[in-house]
Amino acid sequence: MYNNYLFTSESVTEGHPDKMADQVADAILDALLMDDKYSRCAVEVLFKTGFCMIAGEISSNANINMPFIARKTICDIGYTSSVIGFDGMTCGVLISVEKQSYDIAKAVDISLSNKQGAGDQGIVFGYACNETKELMPMPIVYAHKLAHKLSIMRKNKILPWLRPDGKTQVTVNYENSKPVSINTIIISVQHEANILLSNIKEAIIEEIIYKTIPSYLLYKNIKYYINSSGSFVSGGPINDVGLTGRKIIIDSYGGMSRHGGGSFSGKDPSKLDRSGAYLARYIAKNIVAAGLAARCEVQLSYAMGLYNPISFMIETFGTAMCSISKLKNIIQNHFPLTPFEIIKNLNLLQPIYQSTSVYGHFGRENNNFSWENTDMIQFLQDNLL
Repeated sequence: MYNNYLFTSESVTEGHPDKMADQVADAILDALLMDDKYSRCAVEVLFKTGFCMIAGEISSNANINMPFIARKTICDIGYTSSVIGFDGMTCGVLISVEKQSYDIAKAVDISLSNKQGAGDQGIVFGYACNETKELMPMPIVYAHKLAHKLSIMRKNKILPWLRPDGKTQVTVNYENSKPVSINTIIISVQHEANILLSNIKEAIIEEIIYKTIPSYLLYKNIKYYINSSGSFVSGGPINDVGLTGRKIIIDSYGGMSRHGGGSFSGKDPSKLDRSGAYLARYIAKNIVAAGLAARCEVQLSYAMGLYNPISFMIETFGTAMCSISKLKNIIQNHFPLTPFEIIKNLNLLQPIYQSTSVYGHFGRENNNFSWENTDMIQFLQDNLL
């Protein structure tokens, strides 16, 4: 069914407390994988005024300095002074980490044989569509681009009054279920004191929005809401607790697709919450890139200790250009669906995860994001078109 509607997605900058937590968790994971690629990691990070807490389970031969990693990550984000609201060099770092449970470890099988089981039960979704060159929904693509632009302009001191915390939101006009223009943009930015709101609005529109969004997409009556609540001087953990895994919709498809509920950051690839979601995106993206559907959603489910998926579903929303049953059969026989195959084929035992932890895990141009590869296009076309 074709509809006319508005759809909205949001993003946050790297200085948002929840994203601070995701980045520290994945920085720890990367450090472990650098020394021991078979490390098992499931860590959660919490931020509040003046402290960072790291908790979870780690089994690894790597010897890492978690307080140092946390402090460096916080400072790299831009929190280097209590004047800004948080100081990575002087904050408290609390650690409560134990080894992975024996029951989970034996289910996963550290030998990484082709019988390696899933590290937990769960469901994952992957999605792709032809709305943008990234094969992602337009609202989340531009929400991320705006958030990233804020950080670039802050770190390069082009807008030196910007501070690390911030949020963006983009509403897109859809006609006949296709994006035609951007209807509304909302941006909230942390800033230095004594900056006039009128100056903030002018700079954000001119330097952030106009230099990020193509002019042809800006609706003639577009609405801008810049710091709509007024001043935003105090930001970061002093105002809002930060926790890993609380931005799963921002991390994925901006609400356009269903989500399995599992978060990504701080988890090594034996956790199918993460690697399974990457695989599902890889399958969906190759299907859309091959021209087999305009939209595609893939669901996979797993059980702890078992290596084959419990279920596998493909939904193309009436846009398929081939037989769904034949497509499903091709995927099941030629794509990596077991934990061992996913990790091996997507080359996931690498320290690549901190770069995923902000501005989305999907639709990004990064050579290490193997789940974004479209190397199965020709194979799918040869067998299905």
